[in-house]
This record gives sequence, structure tokens and C-alpha cells, in this order.
Amino acid sequence: MNNVPQHLMREQDLLDKLSKIERLYAGATTAGEKEAAADAIARIKRRMGEVAKVDHPVEYKFTLADGWSRKLFIALLRRYELRPYRRARQRRNTVMVRVPRSFVNETLWPEFLELSQVLQTYLDEVTERVIAQAIFKDEGDEEVLGEDELLG
Repeated sequence: MNNVPQHLMREQDLLDKLSKIERLYAGATTAGEKEAAADAIARIKRRMGEVAKVDHPVEYKFTLADGWSRKLFIALLRRYELRPYRRARQRRNTVMVRVPRSFVNETLWPEFLELSQVLQTYLDEVTERVIAQAIFKDEGDEEVLGEDELLG
């Protein structure tokens, strides 16, 4: 019998999915643990350096919907040794970066969207489980009332 808590197994599943996405965008062909992940990141950085010689970096402005997305996006930028910033008076959900257009279109943004979807699904599951266990197990949305019901 497996004594590992189910939420920890789900977290490992999340980490495995995120690693697979990383290898996909890096063009990795094998799934060999830390060494393959490091090689994958190095391949992407090399490819970005080659692209930057032809496709010069331009300034991008990204507006991210929530704090989770912002943290994920900034981590992804830093992993590729890109420098995220925002100007004074820009909102906190704004992230600026100078990067080649083709890298954004072919690697950065598609990878972010895929990672974000996996992470959002995981966070939704955790949120539902914690609320159901700690607050109240209610599986329905709020009631929708018509105008006549609101007046009475």
C-alpha cells in the first residue's frame, strides 16, 4: 500500500508535466532528469542567442491577469536570462521585457500559455479541495435570481 498523501502525488504529477512542457519547447528528445533539463534550457538559450543576431530584441509589454500568472511569467523570463521590468507608474500586473519577436512567438508565449494552463488547473483543484475540507463542501455556484425575486 502506498502511504504517500494523494496531494503530494498530484504535486509530483504537476512537476512532471511542467518538465515535459519545458523539454518540448527546448526540442529535447530524451527524458533524462536534471541533466536533460539543464541541456534543454541551454539549447533554448543558444537558439535565442542565434535568433537575436537576425531578429533584434524589441520591447514587449505583457499584462497578466493574476499574481500566479505574473510569477510564472517572470520565472520563465529569468530562466532564459531575460530581464523583466516595469516602468514607474505601471501597474503591478504589467511585465516589460526586451526579446526577439520570433522567440516570443515560437517559444516564450506558447510555453507560458501551456505552463499556465497546467498550473491553473492544479491551483483550481487544490483550492476546491482545501475549501471543501476546511470550510464547506458545496459543489454548486451561487443562486441566480431574477429581478422580481430581488424586489420581494
